[in-house]
Amino acid sequence: MEDNLLKKIGTENPFRVPEGYFERFASDVMDRLPEKEKVEVARKPTAWEKIRPLLYMAAMFVGAMLIIRVASSHYAPGAGDAFDEEVDLEMEYIDMAMENSMLDDYSLYVYLTDEEE
Repeated sequence: MEDNLLKKIGTENPFRVPEGYFERFASDVMDRLPEKEKVEVARKPTAWEKIRPLLYMAAMFVGAMLIIRVASSHYAPGAGDAFDEEVDLEMEYIDMAMENSMLDDYSLYVYLTDEEE
């Protein structure tokens, strides 16, 4: 059946492209496009456009100073005892973690020196 169809229709491609069509395709398309006018608007920046980046930067620094001020207002120089207790508690957890890690001193030394390289 397929052989009969091939005999009737043939194996030749019925579609044709004019000679040199693809060689001049890009230039033909570019020729058909309308010319676009180049409009250059040279305007002088306003005073607000000049000052705006400086104001934004100043606002950023003021905000950073306020955040630091609020964060440091909870710190009292006389409250060192609570901080020391906190550090002792953290060291206790670190010591317990080191004991449970089953690393001897030499293995820990090798591990730490390999990380720095």
